[in-house]
Amino acid sequence: MKKHKRLGLLALTLFFALPAAAQLGEERHNFAVGINGGLNMSSVSFNPRIKQSTQNTMSAGLTLRYMSEKYFKMMCGVQMEINYSQRGWKEKIEDESGNSYNRTMNYLEIPFMAHLAFGKDSQNRGMKVFFNAGPQVGLFLGDNEKINWNNASTRPEHGKAIENKFDYGITAGAGLELSTGIGHFSLEGRYYMGLSDFYKNSKKDYFERSAHSFIGIRLGYLIDITK
Repeated sequence: MKKHKRLGLLALTLFFALPAAAQLGEERHNFAVGINGGLNMSSVSFNPRIKQSTQNTMSAGLTLRYMSEKYFKMMCGVQMEINYSQRGWKEKIEDESGNSYNRTMNYLEIPFMAHLAFGKDSQNRGMKVFFNAGPQVGLFLGDNEKINWNNASTRPEHGKAIENKFDYGITAGAGLELSTGIGHFSLEGRYYMGLSDFYKNSKKDYFERSAHSFIGIRLGYLIDITK
């Protein structure tokens, strides 16, 4: 198993061990649903390396959250999302050729995360700090490729079709949530590290690695269904 995959699996194991260790506190049965949306600052980890600038894309979707336990000041639960998410990359051209290339890739993504919160209980009004982490899977829906290339020959990735449509990796984030009488408002910073490649990576293929990563900024709104 490659090093980045081993580190990803270790991080997931450690994070999910925390809620399991907290099953000695007060039970909760708080279920909330809502929406989320924000910005992805995307890039792709290529080997051989491709110089890139940040590709700014969007994300929006549905959030489902269940809080099951309170242990001293820590509230434990799980959060799942169903998102339409754009990713991709923009190539960094350092000469004066006027060349440009960027690709926006559209995914249906589903993160399933442990959710840990500290501060005011979700049943009460006030502010709390939270952490999310867990696995994420995605399905490639389509892409938009923009090429402005004056040279006679283009690069191997230009015009190359996506070969692996199933994506998976790990995601983690932290943020603030304000609970009010009309719902829960949140602001989160999130990071995604892809563990899969969207181009084939056998010895006969050009790319050994082609995995997504992005830093995301998310705004969320949740309403309680059960308390």
